[in-house]
Amino acid sequence: MTRGPELHGEMVRLRPIEARDAQRLWESLHDPEGRRQTGTTATFSRTEIDEWAATVSDRPGRYDWAITPGAVRDGAPVSDELIGEIVLNEIDEVAGGANLRLQMLPDYRGRGYGREAIWEVLRFAFDGVRVDGEREPGPGLHRVGLDVLSINPRAKALYESLGFREEGRLRDVYRDGEGWADAIVMSILEDEFRAAAGA
Repeated sequence: MTRGPELHGEMVRLRPIEARDAQRLWESLHDPEGRRQTGTTATFSRTEIDEWAATVSDRPGRYDWAITPGAVRDGAPVSDELIGEIVLNEIDEVAGGANLRLQMLPDYRGRGYGREAIWEVLRFAFDGVRVDGEREPGPGLHRVGLDVLSINPRAKALYESLGFREEGRLRDVYRDGEGWADAIVMSILEDEFRAAAGA
């Protein structure tokens, strides 16, 4: 499994992350609120981020997309700049499962871009993608899971509205300043996604 396809919604276009995205990824790693809401504690050098951006879309067992605005003018994207990233990783082809991760840059949170990006990735994960009217298979997953921090109720509400269900809780698994935060484990199954898509 390597470089995933472009995925298109009304508001977003998802394309594989490329070397040119390194600066925006670097900016997202230095967003204090984003780091807090996702429980990110690791530090990275700029060289590591440059190398990651240049190679991650060709690494096996994962799909890494840059979320870009979906607006088109004269048949071409108005902007190709990364406004967030969405990842389908930890893909287990035998069990049919994967993990989902989303990170939006600060100016693009709460505007619907993340919601649509998640929906397009779930459609690809469970049902494949349509290219020129033809269906191309995706990874054919049965389950997509994620964990969301207990300090991020807005994200939890978003996932629930898309059909994810809470499965359990890992207590005090993330640091939150001087305190701790739980990880709420959530998932959506292929039949649940299709029921939501049909609605």
